[in-house]
Amino acid sequence: MTSQKYTPFNILLQKIATTRPGAWIYARLLPSLDRLVLKLSGGRSDLTTLVTGLPVVFITTTGARSGLARTQPLLYIQDRLDPASFAIIASNWRQKHYPAWYHNLKANPRARCSIRGQAQEYHAREISGEVYERFWQAAVSTYFGYATYKQRLGKRHIPIFLMTPTPIDQF
Repeated sequence: MTSQKYTPFNILLQKIATTRPGAWIYARLLPSLDRLVLKLSGGRSDLTTLVTGLPVVFITTTGARSGLARTQPLLYIQDRLDPASFAIIASNWRQKHYPAWYHNLKANPRARCSIRGQAQEYHAREISGEVYERFWQAAVSTYFGYATYKQRLGKRHIPIFLMTPTPIDQF
């Protein structure tokens, strides 16, 4: 699903993210820095992609409790069978709880996603079975840190959502 070639610098930064201190720091710094670089680049780039080579989507969900729009940068996994769709992984930097956007999508599966400055409406569906396994393998081949996160989380299941484009008249 990915043909990305990583530089030694990309790999080093990805390895740092798989450590407990690295994940803690990245989880607190990268979202804000990604938003800043996105703003400065006119929506065309983000810091995570620039320094790690990893693909990032900016996803805007509706808060499950607040009803407010919430935007979060996330790694995404392109669907090789349907290039218009992609998956997002609810690993939450290997924390013991699910990320807020997971609860938001469970409550309201509609989201606005922006990839490289191109925004579109999507519908989220949590996947399981063979489809889950296909995307999990693709996720690990895109970012090896997912395997480390799963190992450290023990029994906590890491959900995966498949994001499919929604025609504008369905929103």
